[in-house]
Amino acid sequence: MKKEKLVALTFDDGPSITTTPLILDIIEKHHITASFFLIGNHINDKTKSILERELSLGCEIHNHSWSHPDMTKLTNEQINEEVHKTDKCIYQMVGVRPKFFRPPYIAIKDVMHEVIDLPFISGINCLDWEDIVTAEQRSKILLEKVQDGDIILLHDFEGNTNTVEALPAMITGLLEEGYTFVTITELFERRGINPNVKNVTWSNCWQR
Repeated sequence: MKKEKLVALTFDDGPSITTTPLILDIIEKHHITASFFLIGNHINDKTKSILERELSLGCEIHNHSWSHPDMTKLTNEQINEEVHKTDKCIYQMVGVRPKFFRPPYIAIKDVMHEVIDLPFISGINCLDWEDIVTAEQRSKILLEKVQDGDIILLHDFEGNTNTVEALPAMITGLLEEGYTFVTITELFERRGINPNVKNVTWSNCWQR
């Protein structure tokens, strides 16, 4: 029996009142799931319904800091506040606690692993934060590099229309290649891997 190929689709920098709903429309249309790493100060009464919709579609919500700073330049106390303030806000809004953390800019210093009691997530990317990278290029880059167990890093920040445009081709291409979309939690569970390892930042569940 051929082993299934798994991939976790993830989005950073939301929730956005324009971009995120468009991405959720595409996810719902294709009957897949994704994981969203949220910036805490983007969460408010206007975006609460977006979080609720993410959860209703079987997606996951995780932590991407409160204000998206370069955390390597922060004190331990500031690092702790960035993470716990976001955790608290998410829980107050929708009653879930993030299980994973993605550092802004994937900027990491060793002490962050001691201060933040969550597994660190990075991912493979297609430069989708760069305006000059077209939708077609984003899809092509991703589909050429993806492998079983990968965590795909995309962005749903305000105005990221090229990623919205590229997403259907990405999803279709991955499905045609035999990939199954799972959340971050499901990726590790279905592979029988414990992600709670200090000083590791995961881009693929097999990397260790």
